[in-house]
Amino acid sequence: YEINNEKLSKIFNWKQRGLKIYSLEKWCECFLQKLPSEILTPQSLMDINYIIFEYSIQLRIKRLGDILFSILIFIFTLPILAFSSLLIFLEDGNGFIYKQERVGRNQKIFTLYKLRTMRVNAERGNPAWSTKSDNRITRVGKFLRRTRLDELPQLINVIVGDMSLIGPRPEREIFDMELINHIPHYNYRYFTRPGLSGWAQVNFPYGSSIDDSKKKFSYDIYYLRNFSIWLDFL
Repeated sequence: YEINNEKLSKIFNWKQRGLKIYSLEKWCECFLQKLPSEILTPQSLMDINYIIFEYSIQLRIKRLGDILFSILIFIFTLPILAFSSLLIFLEDGNGFIYKQERVGRNQKIFTLYKLRTMRVNAERGNPAWSTKSDNRITRVGKFLRRTRLDELPQLINVIVGDMSLIGPRPEREIFDMELINHIPHYNYRYFTRPGLSGWAQVNFPYGSSIDDSKKKFSYDIYYLRNFSIWLDFL
């Protein structure tokens, strides 16, 4: 928006010489596979992939794939789930399924299921970010988190339609309200179903702060801008 005629003339000359010209936004998208929210222009925000909004063929294939793959994975991992649940119960004699409310598509609240990895009543009414060295995590829980086995019950969330296999990770409402106030355009992640895994999860390590969430959100924006079945498989 601030390019004057002199600079614009130089850019055209460079393009005529065969040079590729990138905006900062396009450079991040092409070479970093992420889009920091603070550099996005109003025009680029309007350019969020229209496939996300439409009931397109790709979205139908994605939903069908979610159901079929989730059922297959759930059946295949059922013995692992049963054994993990037994270990959790034997450690402290308490339940093995942990239920928590999360924010989904269009900011709809749903109940997310996980294998319990922390001691019972770990928060005592005071929600807090979970960290890798969190002393609330049980011994069995450390193994389940390291192997991601604690996430397997979320396949039920995928089958019923609250989640997808791939998408932005769902957060708790209390954390989401805080992140909306600190991260520009954060509510754009509500355009699609949250995922069991996602572009941010495979490109960024475990996050436990607002700054980490901001960096992860740059990958979520990239996913929204470039959504395709191929990207999901990738």
